[in-house]
Amino acid sequence: MTATTPAGRPAIADDRVELAPGTVPADPRFVNDDLLPVPVERRRWTTYNFTALWVGMAHNIPSWMLASGLVALGMDWRQAVLTIALANVIVLLPMLLTGHAGPKYGIPFPVLARASFGLRGANLPALIRAGVACAWFGIQTWIGGQGVFVLLDKVFGGWAEASRVGGQPWTLWLCFVLFWALELAIIYRGMEALRRFENWAAPFVIVGALVLLVWVSAKAGGLGPLLDQPSKLGWGADFWPVFFPALMGMIAFWATLSLNIPDFTRFGAGQRAQVWGQTLGLPTTMTLFALLSVLVTSGSQAVYGAPVWDPVALAAKTDNVFGLLFALVTVLVATLSVNIAANVVSPAYDLANLAPKLISFRTGALITGVVGVVIMPWKLTATPELYIFTWLGLVGGLLGTVAGILIADYWLVRRTVLDLEGLYRADGPYWYRSGWNPVAVLAFAVGGILAVGGSHSAPGTGPFPEDGLIPFLKPLADYGWAVGLAASLLLYTALMRRGTAARSPVRSS
Repeated sequence: MTATTPAGRPAIADDRVELAPGTVPADPRFVNDDLLPVPVERRRWTTYNFTALWVGMAHNIPSWMLASGLVALGMDWRQAVLTIALANVIVLLPMLLTGHAGPKYGIPFPVLARASFGLRGANLPALIRAGVACAWFGIQTWIGGQGVFVLLDKVFGGWAEASRVGGQPWTLWLCFVLFWALELAIIYRGMEALRRFENWAAPFVIVGALVLLVWVSAKAGGLGPLLDQPSKLGWGADFWPVFFPALMGMIAFWATLSLNIPDFTRFGAGQRAQVWGQTLGLPTTMTLFALLSVLVTSGSQAVYGAPVWDPVALAAKTDNVFGLLFALVTVLVATLSVNIAANVVSPAYDLANLAPKLISFRTGALITGVVGVVIMPWKLTATPELYIFTWLGLVGGLLGTVAGILIADYWLVRRTVLDLEGLYRADGPYWYRSGWNPVAVLAFAVGGILAVGGSHSAPGTGPFPEDGLIPFLKPLADYGWAVGLAASLLLYTALMRRGTAARSPVRSS
């Protein structure tokens, strides 16, 4: 049953809102079919769909290697699993808060950002998110291509000895390109194809991880000595300087999705579906996967005398052809699942928001694929320090700042009430000053500087000066995501409540 709101927008009985018939905005600067609200009849993702989405995204090779990376930095398995579990419980909260606008209004992330940044200003957070996603797409595609290369070399032999191009065997580049093309082919079919893919990919990947655990345990006669190894850091003064930046890095791993989760929740059948689906899917799956990675690595140490952190390298040690092919398919499905959902959907919408008349969702996906190659992703995963502290730390600080503004605007300033039509109109309430909200830009600048201004690297391990980009901000750098989110949230809320820009549209009834 629907009722008409004072603003002329149909309000569904469960608080979902859609555009009234005949009121579809037509301004080509801000509208195309991919950016318009999803009609209520097409919002049908269930709790299982969202849970499957997270299971599929969390079970991937970089997720597997998070725990091993923390152990490489000196933690024991308990500390590594605890850090990852805590990080994912923390990041779940902004995920649910920003995800609320999806089922209610049917809008993607860049359109939601128009309420706080302005119709033109929304391109700022959208392009930041798109740039990060393009880099992640490249990283995941490179890792997936490597996995295919290693396993095919084991099956057929001789691939690693092929002539080299750009320092790598040409067969590795071939695997990379083929994997890249397969990803774009799936996403080109649209979001409904993604939903169907995730539904069967999620349980398949879980089975694959458990099979790997059973196999290595059988060869080891147990889970090996790694579970008994003490932490190199202890729980005292040496632990905390590693724990906090590592925690921020683990949060940053999914901080990207805490912004653009409306890209998925806009297809949700209601708030219950997205809340329960994400709660059941994200922290539980990431914690379980971290534990699995440690247990399997423990078994590898017992069997091979040294821990094998990379699941692809471990699977390649078997001589069973069926086992190798099963591992190959698991790697393909796991990497495809996370990369398509997490790193193609968002920039496709973000780039469409930049030029709706010229860029569709599919065109945005193709652009993402090209940029993901150009950034040379093999450089970003060279060392644990560069991957966790530099890349994830810097990304987390910037994305936390944007998340703070979105949450402040939607929950604290507007109390979840948006003028849906106004999000697409230059004469609406979100035009601010020539399409930009100066308050959001200021809050982003201040929060971003506080979050990443103190970024520093140990000598020889990263691109930043040892004393930090801005030395007096160095103490804040280890808490970048939290600092950026808190600073931008508080500043934006205070300034908007003081100004006339905080006037809300008519409340739905």
